[in-house]
Amino acid sequence: MWDAAAINSVLQLKILSFFLLPTSLLHPSPPSSGSQGQFPLTQNVTVVEGGTANLTCRVDQNDNTSLQWSNPAQQTLYFDDKKALRDNRIELVRASWHELSISVSDVSLSDEGQYTCSLFTMPVKTSKAFLTVLGVPEKPQITGFTSPVMEGERMQLTCKTSGSKPAADIRWFKNDKEVKDVKYLKEEDANRKTFTVSSTLDFLADRNDDGAVVSCRVDHESLNSTPQIAMQVLEIHYTPLVKIISSNSWPEEGQSIILTCESKGKPVPEPVLWTKDGGELPDPERMVVNGRVLSISFLNKTDNGTYRCEAKNPIGRNSTEYVLIVHDVFNTLLPTTVIPSLTTATVTTTVALTTSTTTSATAISTRDPNALAGQTGPDHALIGGIVAVVVFVTLCSIILLGRYLARHKGTYLTNEAKGAEDAPDADTAIINAEGSQVNAEEKKEYFI
Repeated sequence: MWDAAAINSVLQLKILSFFLLPTSLLHPSPPSSGSQGQFPLTQNVTVVEGGTANLTCRVDQNDNTSLQWSNPAQQTLYFDDKKALRDNRIELVRASWHELSISVSDVSLSDEGQYTCSLFTMPVKTSKAFLTVLGVPEKPQITGFTSPVMEGERMQLTCKTSGSKPAADIRWFKNDKEVKDVKYLKEEDANRKTFTVSSTLDFLADRNDDGAVVSCRVDHESLNSTPQIAMQVLEIHYTPLVKIISSNSWPEEGQSIILTCESKGKPVPEPVLWTKDGGELPDPERMVVNGRVLSISFLNKTDNGTYRCEAKNPIGRNSTEYVLIVHDVFNTLLPTTVIPSLTTATVTTTVALTTSTTTSATAISTRDPNALAGQTGPDHALIGGIVAVVVFVTLCSIILLGRYLARHKGTYLTNEAKGAEDAPDADTAIINAEGSQVNAEEKKEYFI
């Protein structure tokens, strides 16, 4: 292997021979079509910091002319197959009259720049290749999170990465859904080659964010479509959310009902507290509390009222209410009075009784629950209605019977005077009347 001094000696000999050439060669005629192919060809190269860069110089037609690679500082790296610069990272890949390829391993940012391939024709022909070194961004970090966070507090999470070249791009996601409204900041590093990039996510903590995964993703061309990601799981504390679920949508007297108090909060709420109308449960024997469940058996009107379920945790407390209305047992059998000879009276009675019962049920369902407890008003109304119907039917029967008796008596009196219309005087009328004194005993009137 030649050292730098030997390489310089060869270069000096070539330059000297150039000046000793005949004039005809110093001022050659226009090049032929064959000499036009004697031109070095190179390509720009992009490599990630720490990777390996391959620099290739090709010549389609070459008449044994030497090729040379030099760095941005114009230092000769290779002259044909002779290494000129003592750098263990630089290796010869291929050397021929048509190609000179070298490799630079463990590339650093300082290796970036313009490299030159020279073909030592007369005059010397050159081709440039720009080596771009990509700075790999560091793994991002999320700062600004303190656990736990109370609901309603403002959170500011910052994602930061350094060493990228060019500047990296940062994107935010919450449960795989991208968040667009963020702040972006780019700063140049001290080496004036790489950049430090940061992004801030600002939002109010909400109970729906508890357990959500917030991720910061760094995209950069040096990462080969494999972004770097930093994640943070949110922990949000909030007051309980309370809801009562009933097992019976239409409770009636004698039935049972189960009220379940569902509470959700963080930290987990303590055991719930059941109350009725602002006080303790009045009948512990029938009203049994088992954890979050309230069971009431053998319902009656005294159970009507407002039931409250309250849950609390270290953050606060919350409650909800359920209004219980116990309904009468629905009976489809209605009392009726049947009188064969009074069909009209019977129909009227049935209609009136049905209307009265419906109105009473409506009044019961619309009353205040507290006013219903312990009262039997609807039962008295039903009894009163039945009594009124019986009295009405009795009066109608008496009236009809009286009219019948009155008509029968009038006919009897009329028949008694038959045969006396043409008599000249009263004595003759008595003698000529139908019947005789013999039958007089049979025409007696009885008054009741």
